[in-house]
Amino acid sequence: MNGEEEFYDAVTGFDSDNSSGDFSEANHKVPEMLDLDPHQSNRTGKHNGETEIQENGIKRHRTSLPAPMFSRSDFSVWSILKKCIGLELSKITMPIVFNEPLSFLQRITEYMEHIYLINKACSHADPLERMQAVAAFAVSAVASQWERTGKPFNPLLGETYELTREDLGFRFISEQVSHHPPISAFYSEGLNKDFIFHGSIYPKLKFWGKSIEAEPRGTITLELLKHNEAYTWTNPTCCVHNVIIGKLWLEQYGTVEIVNHSTGDKCVLNFKPCGLFGKELHRVEGYIQDKHRKKLCVIYGKWTECLWCTDPTTYETYKKSEKRGGEQKKKLSEDDIKSENDEADDMPEIQDTVQFIPGSKLLWRINCRPPNSSQMYNFTSFAVSLNELEKGMEAILAPTDCRLRPDIRNMENGNMDVASKEKERLEEKQRAARKERAKDEVEWHTRWFHQGTNPYTGTSDWLYSGGYFDRNFSDCPDIY
Repeated sequence: MNGEEEFYDAVTGFDSDNSSGDFSEANHKVPEMLDLDPHQSNRTGKHNGETEIQENGIKRHRTSLPAPMFSRSDFSVWSILKKCIGLELSKITMPIVFNEPLSFLQRITEYMEHIYLINKACSHADPLERMQAVAAFAVSAVASQWERTGKPFNPLLGETYELTREDLGFRFISEQVSHHPPISAFYSEGLNKDFIFHGSIYPKLKFWGKSIEAEPRGTITLELLKHNEAYTWTNPTCCVHNVIIGKLWLEQYGTVEIVNHSTGDKCVLNFKPCGLFGKELHRVEGYIQDKHRKKLCVIYGKWTECLWCTDPTTYETYKKSEKRGGEQKKKLSEDDIKSENDEADDMPEIQDTVQFIPGSKLLWRINCRPPNSSQMYNFTSFAVSLNELEKGMEAILAPTDCRLRPDIRNMENGNMDVASKEKERLEEKQRAARKERAKDEVEWHTRWFHQGTNPYTGTSDWLYSGGYFDRNFSDCPDIY
């Protein structure tokens, strides 16, 4: 375990083997259960119980967590780091109070929150419109991370998570296929057999002093079966600022290329870094081009808000007009620039919303978060439902499913001391199992995924082996 891996833990939720996450709640009592809607809380905010069936047969999912999050105001990463000066970085542990009550596998599942965009892509006859919908889906996949500075739990080796949403038309399965390096593989398919969505995630960490940068590794693939098309891309870089002191804030930046391997069309999206004055914060700008590199449309917006598209001529005309207007504004003095430089790593103020260009088409808009989301780890409504354990579900889930993890369950219920102790116990159990395998020279075998080659990119990938939903869990490992 090295220092780079430990700082990686803080960004992605993967903890070191040495981390126990000890936390005492002696002076921190859990507030009463959230009641987001007093008229519905008895029907929709249930925990480990029934999920109400609406008149149309669609299940209601819970709208709140059993207990609100602990305040992190009394804790800081710096309060931990300053006690470890001169020690190896691998000795640094993060209290469980910095977690959120989800596994990283569950956070991956949040890619599916805006699945209607996949359905829209499947329904379009025009390949350009399909690419627009896929591009919007790729952007929406990172939108749930907005203001989510809590780290998800490290998936144990062999941990799984499944989600079937008949109301949304998909089912999803993921597995932690490697611990060192940490790799999460996932597979999802439409219940109408109209799409397949799969990939593996293995970020690479860089520590820059005040910030932690997670460069994405692993290919994401979307197959539209009706159109015999396959799209691939890699997520943008994620950066968490002010990890030493100050208010944590997050940005996404880098170039994302979405390739349609059937038509040769490509969408190039530039997730812009914050910039000197914060004016580019959250902004996304790009274009779709055909196989001859002709620009077909321009895409713009914010990954935290919405995405629009327009034709290239209209966009260029607007940008020229905007530039002429900008040249008439008063220039900043050197003192102003120096002052902004000094504050460059502080959280910038959110600028005005996306400037709409007349004639643009809306591709996607972020879902509104539930009331009191800030007291629920800034979860979306979709995220709130992910760890819900409905009546009868435990009997059909794989014994490795995230919902059955006692540390996550206890944290969700506000039992922080118990959650911390359970987290330490599970990590120790994982270490002991690894030592036993090494002693007996037994290799770990993944259960639902296998390492292979992505058929569209030719690069190494983790592919779904099939069979999970047959529910033969007799040979699943005992990890909890």
